[in-house]
Amino acid sequence: MFPGELLSGGLVHTPLAVWFITIHCAMPTDTKRVRGPEVSQSPSLFLCQPAGALPSHGPRADGRQRDQVDVRPVFVRCGLVSQAKGSAYIESGNTKLMCCVYGPRETERKDETDMKCGRLTTDMRFAPFSCPERGSWIQGSQDKDFSLMLHESLQPAVCLHKYPRSQIEVNVMVLENSGSVLAHAVTCASLALADAGIEMYDLVLGCSIRQDGASYVVDPTYTEENSSVSSKNQGGLTVAFLPSLNQISGLQSDGEMAEETLTAGVRTCIEGCYKLYPVIQQALAKAVRKAAPPPSES
Repeated sequence: MFPGELLSGGLVHTPLAVWFITIHCAMPTDTKRVRGPEVSQSPSLFLCQPAGALPSHGPRADGRQRDQVDVRPVFVRCGLVSQAKGSAYIESGNTKLMCCVYGPRETERKDETDMKCGRLTTDMRFAPFSCPERGSWIQGSQDKDFSLMLHESLQPAVCLHKYPRSQIEVNVMVLENSGSVLAHAVTCASLALADAGIEMYDLVLGCSIRQDGASYVVDPTYTEENSSVSSKNQGGLTVAFLPSLNQISGLQSDGEMAEETLTAGVRTCIEGCYKLYPVIQQALAKAVRKAAPPPSES
């Protein structure tokens, strides 16, 4: 008897194959996920794996020179996000960042607000597709560290005493990480603050270097940041600089570098900030002219 067989006692025995077909047909199908073809290959197979060590002499992979203040060409635009009070987009090589500024507006928690001074909040996140290894939308430890460094770099330049009982929110999103994201995040956030009309003492520009033994590279790429040549006198340095006031608002370093090397690296980063200053000024002036009302006809 099929599909069931009558046994003694009136019990019906059903073969295992029939149960499997019944359960399999009753399971719901996943309609939200688009499955690829069975013959497809993983995209990770086509990625270029970064080299573990790069040569410490000769030109760099992108044609720039070592031991020189040779930064990547920068593309900057302001006012791209209409919903934000101020916004800026910066592109340096393959490093792409977007910053939006909201406020000043009334703070949500009044018990943590100084009555005579405003509050600056910063949030820096990496898009899941920004790095070679796909990340998550949840803010990780690296995002929190970068957000804190960004806050320490921007706060000395903002006139918070002009905005009592208010808060200013700065949100930075890294669209593609190709090295020196913290330095470019400082520059992009400063430009967005100026585009929002926030009173500042000066613009804040960022520049970074990577030291490998006796050689260094300015504005390092992602591959250069994650490669090592020498185990001595090696590390990274990022400087946030106020060019008009000639003051340093933030400094972040990692690795082991001699005191002379660290001092020379700070001077090199300051020189790199001065190279970026005319480009940032031109982009900000262009945004102001675009937002200005047309002259009245008399």
